[in-house]
Amino acid sequence: MPYSENTKPPVKLSLPLEYQQDLFSEARSEDELVILARGLGLLRVVTNLLHSYDASGNNLVVVVGADERENGWIGEALAEHAAVSRSPAARGLSQVNTDMMSVGTREKMYSQGGMFSITSRILVVDLLSKLLNPETVTGLVVLHSERIIATSIEAFIIRIYRQMNKVGFLKAFSDTPESFTIGFAPLASMMRNLFLRKPSLWPRFHVTVAKSLEGRKKAEVIELEVAMTDGMRDIQNAILECVEVSIGELRKADTGLELDDWTLDSALHKSFDVIVRKQLDPVWHRVSFRTRQIVNDLSVLRSILYALLTYDAVSFNKYLDTILAAHQPPPGSNRQNQSPWLFLDAANTIFETAKRRVFTGKPVDGEAPGASGLLPDSLRSVLEEQPKWALLADILEEIERDAYFNLGLQDDSNGTILIMCSDQGTCRQLREYLQNMYVRLQQVDENSEADEESEMKPSATFIMRRKLRHYLNWKKDFARVSASLFTENQNVLEGFTDQRGSNGYRGKGPPNKRRRVRGGSSSAAGGGRPVNGSLQIAEDKESQVATLLADIQPTESDGLQKEEVAVDSLEDMEDYFELYDMNELVVVHPYDGDMDEHVLEEVRPRYVIMYEPDAAFIRRVEVYRSSHDDRNVRVYFMYYGGSVEEQRYLSTVRREKDAFTRLIKEKGNMAVTITLDGAAPSDPQEQFLRTVNTRIAGGGRLAATAEPPRIVVDVREFRSSLPSLLHGRSNIVVPCMLNVADYVLTPNICIERKSVRDLISSFKNGRLFNQAETMLQHYKNPMLLIEFDQNKSFTLDTFGTDHTTTLSTANNPQDLQSKLTLLTLAFPRLKIIWSSSPYQTAEIFNELKKQQEEPDPIKAVQIGLVAGEDPSDQSFNLTPQDMLRAVPGMSEKNLSRLTLEVANLADVSNLTEEELDIMVGKEAGRQVYRFFNRSVLEE
Repeated sequence: MPYSENTKPPVKLSLPLEYQQDLFSEARSEDELVILARGLGLLRVVTNLLHSYDASGNNLVVVVGADERENGWIGEALAEHAAVSRSPAARGLSQVNTDMMSVGTREKMYSQGGMFSITSRILVVDLLSKLLNPETVTGLVVLHSERIIATSIEAFIIRIYRQMNKVGFLKAFSDTPESFTIGFAPLASMMRNLFLRKPSLWPRFHVTVAKSLEGRKKAEVIELEVAMTDGMRDIQNAILECVEVSIGELRKADTGLELDDWTLDSALHKSFDVIVRKQLDPVWHRVSFRTRQIVNDLSVLRSILYALLTYDAVSFNKYLDTILAAHQPPPGSNRQNQSPWLFLDAANTIFETAKRRVFTGKPVDGEAPGASGLLPDSLRSVLEEQPKWALLADILEEIERDAYFNLGLQDDSNGTILIMCSDQGTCRQLREYLQNMYVRLQQVDENSEADEESEMKPSATFIMRRKLRHYLNWKKDFARVSASLFTENQNVLEGFTDQRGSNGYRGKGPPNKRRRVRGGSSSAAGGGRPVNGSLQIAEDKESQVATLLADIQPTESDGLQKEEVAVDSLEDMEDYFELYDMNELVVVHPYDGDMDEHVLEEVRPRYVIMYEPDAAFIRRVEVYRSSHDDRNVRVYFMYYGGSVEEQRYLSTVRREKDAFTRLIKEKGNMAVTITLDGAAPSDPQEQFLRTVNTRIAGGGRLAATAEPPRIVVDVREFRSSLPSLLHGRSNIVVPCMLNVADYVLTPNICIERKSVRDLISSFKNGRLFNQAETMLQHYKNPMLLIEFDQNKSFTLDTFGTDHTTTLSTANNPQDLQSKLTLLTLAFPRLKIIWSSSPYQTAEIFNELKKQQEEPDPIKAVQIGLVAGEDPSDQSFNLTPQDMLRAVPGMSEKNLSRLTLEVANLADVSNLTEEELDIMVGKEAGRQVYRFFNRSVLEE
C-alpha cells in the first residue's frame, strides 16, 4: 500500500471488488488511458486514486475535465476517505471554476499544494502565464478523455504540461468506448493527443470483472415484458414508417456522401440526427430546402417515438397538437413547404390513433364520419392508461406481500423501494399515479359486489380525467399561439429563402398565378387534404368539448386531494414534517449517470424497480450487490416487448460490446506511440534560418534572433482552438486581458477574430464598428479575421440557410456582404483576412510575423485603458458580459458602465426604464428595457 511509512497512518481505500483493486494498482503504478465499461464505477476508482496522493500531503494534483456534479462527488469522497484514513495531511478537493477568483488568490492556493479541479480555460491561462508552474505539478488526472481531440483546450493543457514537466504522472479515464471507434486508427490518435503510450481496457466481459460480479452475491433480477396496447403499436409502426420514408428521401437526395449507416436501426440511436447533420454540414448550402426539412423532421419523429412510450395518452396527444401547429400553416395560407412526412398516410394514423386513445364517439345517424372533417356530435372519454402502470401496481403489491411474509429476514438493507426511470417528467407522472391510484370517483350505486371489488384495484381514471380537463381548457387558448408557432418554425428552417422569393422551390419557378389563386380560395379546399398539402386533422366543435367537459367535471374525490404546493412558508414545521421511516419509503428517481451509485449507497434499497431499461444502471446494481455481503437486492426489470425501447436497449449493449472488440483488436496491432513529450520537431539550424532577415536591398541589414516568435492573445480567446494551434507551431502564446483586438502579432499588427455567427451579431449591435475604430486609433495595421468552421463549407451561403440558427431571416449573404462593403468604405485601412479553418489561420499568422518585431505584452494590455485605470480591475466574469453584448443597444461603453454598476444579469433584467436611462442613455435604455420585458405570446 502506498505511503505505508511508520510515521504515517496507512491509506485506507474503499475498493471491495477484485477488478477495482487491480485497476487501481495498475493506474497507480504507470501512466495510461483507462477505458472502463459504463456503470462499473469509474469515479470510485478515480477518487481512491486521488486520495492515495492526497493522504501524503506533499502533492499538487490537477483534475481536468470534471463537471460540477463530479466535482461535488470527488470532493465529498475525498473528505470521507480522509476521515476514515485519519490522514492529517489530506486537504480535500479545491475547485477553481470562476473568473471572480483573483490572480493572487489562485497563486496562493497553488503554492500550498493539494488536489485541484480547475476549469480548462482558467487552467490553460494559468499554465501559460506561469501562475501555476507546470514543473511543480505532481500530475494530471484527465476525466472524459473521449472528448479530447487535437484542437481541444484539454489537449492544449496536456501539451503544455508535458513540454515543461517530463516526470509528473498523467492518467486519463473514460467510460464511453464508442467514442474511440470513429475514424481511422482512433485509439492511436487519442493516445497521441493524450501523450500516453499504454491503453488499459476493462469491458464487462473482462475475466476479472465477470468473476467479481457473477459470484454467489449476484443480485436477483426479475425480467418483466409488458405488452403495448394496440393503439401504441399502431402509432409506433406509423412513426417508424415515417422515419423509414424520410431516410429513403435523404438517400435519394444525391448529397454525394456515404449513406450505408443511414438505416432504420441506426435512426433509433439518440444521436442519429446529429450525425446526419454533421455529415451534411460541408454541403449544407447546396442541399435542397426539402432535404433540410427532412433532417429537421428526423429529430421531431424521434422525439414523438420517445414520447409515445413515456407520456400518458392525454399528454402525448397534447404534444402532437403542438408539433402539428408548428409544422402546419394557419387556415387560408397557401404555403407549399410543409414537412414531407405530414403528407403520408402514416402521419394520419399517428394523429387519429393518438386522439382515439383520449376520447372517441359514435357518428350521428345519416352522417358519414369524417365527411365534414369534424368529429361526431356524441363524444365519450376513453383515457387509455399506460400498460406499465398496472404492472407497477402489481409489483408494489407483490413487494408488500413479500415484506409481510418475510419479516424475519433481516439484513443491512432498508425496506425502501427504489423506482428508477428516464427523466424528471416520468418521475412526476409516476408519483402522481402512485398517490392517486386508489382514489375512486363517487359511484351512484355502491352496494354491488362488483363495485367493491373494483375499489381494491389500482386505476389511473382519476388522474386521467384531471389531465383531460386541463387539456381541453388548454386547447381553447392554444389556437391563439398555433399560428405564431408555425411562423417561428418556418423562420428557423428557411433562413433567408423567403428573401429570395423562392417559397421553397429551389431551382424552379414559383407556381403560376392561376394555381396560387386556386390554392388559396375557399372553393378549392374540399374534403380530405386542402390544396396546400397539409395534413387535415378533425377539429372539435365547441358543443362537443362542452359536453365532454361536463362529463368529467371534478367530483368530491377531487376536492379531498391535496394540491401541489409550489411555495411553502415552512411555518409550523413540527406539525407537518417528520423523518420518514426508510422501511416504508418509495423513492422515485431519474437515471443520473455516476450519481446513481450515491443513490444506491444512501438509500440501501431491498427492492429496485427499473421502470425503463438502462444497461449502465444494471451494472451499478451488480457492483453494489457484489460490494456488500449483507445487503440483498431484488431488481424488477420492465420493458415494452417488441418496442423501440427494447430495441434501443439491445442496440446499446451490442454497440458497446462491438466497440470494445474493435479496441482490443486495435490495441493488439497498434504501434508504439511516439509522443515527443509535447515538443514540436525542430532543427536548431532551421530555427536560426527562419528568423534571418535576408532582405538587405535598399540599405537593410542582415539580422537574426534566437528568440522564438511571440503572440499576445486575449484571455477570452482561449475558448477557441486557435491559441492551441498557434502554440503547436512553436509560438510563445502570452495570455493577457486586452481591451483592443484579440491577437497582437507585432507592435503594428493587431487582429480581431470573428466567426461568421459572431460577425453577424457584431454587425447587428454595432460592436464591430466600435472595435474597428479603436484598433485604427492604436495600431498601424489593424486586421479583421473572418474564420470559418473547419467542418463546414467555406462559403457564406450556409449561414443564410442554417436551420439551427436563431438569427433572423435577414442573414442572407447579400446582406452580410453589403455590410462588409460599408465597413471597408468607412475604415479603408482595415484589412480583412478570410480563413477556411483555424489551421489556415495559424499559417496566416506565421506568415504575417515573418521578419517582424515581437509585440510587448505590457504595452498591449495598457492600450485602450483609461488614464490611471489598473488592468487588474478588469477581472469580471466573462460569460455574462458576452450575453449582455448580444442585447440591443449595448455598446462597449454601456457594457462597462453596467458591469461596474450592477451585480449580475438578473439585476440588469429587473432594472426600470428610468434607472437604465441614467446608466446608458435614453435610447439605449429603452432598447435594453424592451428586450428584457417583451412578451413572447403577443408577437
